[in-house]
This record gives sequence, structure tokens and C-alpha cells, in this order.
Amino acid sequence: MGPKRIICLTEEPTEMIYLLGEEKRIVGISVYTERPVRAKEEKTKVSAFISGNLKKILSLEPDLVIGFSDIQGQLAKDLIERGLNVLIFNQRSIAEIITNMQIIGNIVGQSEKAKNITDGWKHQIQTWQKQNESISKRPTVFFQEWDEPIITGIQWVSEAVALAGGIDCFSHLKDRKLAKDRIIQAEDVREANPDIYVGSWCGKAMDWDWVRNKPEWQSTGFLQNNRIYEMDPSIILQPGPALFLEGIPKLREFFLTA
Repeated sequence: MGPKRIICLTEEPTEMIYLLGEEKRIVGISVYTERPVRAKEEKTKVSAFISGNLKKILSLEPDLVIGFSDIQGQLAKDLIERGLNVLIFNQRSIAEIITNMQIIGNIVGQSEKAKNITDGWKHQIQTWQKQNESISKRPTVFFQEWDEPIITGIQWVSEAVALAGGIDCFSHLKDRKLAKDRIIQAEDVREANPDIYVGSWCGKAMDWDWVRNKPEWQSTGFLQNNRIYEMDPSIILQPGPALFLEGIPKLREFFLTA
């Protein structure tokens, strides 16, 4: 039932399909796949994020290619023009992430198992929200997704910050789907004066010296109190299972530890 030869152009469908025990269906993955570790060892790498090896993808004879975001639009178009079935998700919110992971379960014939998994995430969200009611003062948080230009967090990251017990200093930008629309200036961060800094620079390591030596930020709470943290992009910028399994718990560890 369902497609038997799936290529995943991003990490989150790969992780979800493994969680569902249907990994035998996957024939190709992204070179950026980190989760689960087994996938990196078992599956053929066929794509980066924006581009893909069309020849290799076609040689694997997939009956479904799953991708994410408008950024993969051209790659999707190229594959469709070559006769492949392509499904591109474009989730931005936590609710959309949960819905899309359920859709993946439906596609591989594991609707009930997917529902159990996603219901577990929903229950955990409710638990976090209940626990947050007892926090007397929530820390203000600046989440930085890129360095030059300075880009603040996408919608699901802003929502994750809230679930972790923090307040996103730039939550008014969270609904802006494109990264270019979430560009801010160093002075904006100074004026917001966050208690905590979290960096997860998509695709590269955070430069700690760049953060600590930013002239505009020397008076901020996060520098004065040394509350600077780095997160692995695979657990916070991947809109899938990792967000619930490790991403939000890690944020809570940062925020709720004095």
C-alpha cells in the first residue's frame, strides 16, 4: 500500500518514515540528513537543499519524491517535468508540522501509528503549556537564524520559544514566511535587550566571538549575564519530529536553568 520507492529531499520526512518503521520505502535522502543516524549510513544521498542530482534521482526510479519549502520549487519543477510524482510541503507553524507528519503516515499506510505519535506531541505541548503557567518571569529571547544579514526565527521557532517558557523578542515577525522579511538590524537587538541569545545558523557553526564582540550588543542582558547558547540546526530548524523530541526540550533546558 502506498509508494514503495520514496526519495526525501529534506530530513523531516526521512525521520518520520523511520519512526513509523517504514524506512524500507526510502531509496534516497538529502546529504544534510542527520536524523536518524542510520539513514546516513543506509540510504543513497541524492540532493542538497536547493539542488539535486537529477540523474541519480531518476536512476533510483522513485514513485514519490517528498520535499519542503518554496526554495525547492525549481528542483520540484525539474523532477515533475521528468515525469516524477512530487509532494512539496511548506509548513511554517507547529500545527502545520503535526498535520504534515500525519499526512506522511497516511501515505505510507501507517495512519494509526502516525496518529499515536502526533497525539503524543500534542499531549506534550499541553504539558509544557501547563508547566509554563507557574513561571513567574519568562525570559525574553533573541533567536538568530543567520548572521549576515541578521535573520530572526521562523514561525515554528518562535512558537517553540514560547512553549519552552520564553518570550520571542521578535514574535511580530514570525508570520513572515520568507527569511528576507525577517531581517533585523543589530540595533533592534540592542533595543529589545533580550535576556537570552540562542544561535542556530542554518548550515554552519555559530561564531561565538562574532556574537560576544558585536559592538551594539555589549549592554544587552544576554551578554552581561553570559546567557548565550548554540543549537544544532537539525533539532530546531528541521520542521519535523526532532523539534518535539529534542528541540523544545533543549530550549527549556536553556531557559529554565538560572
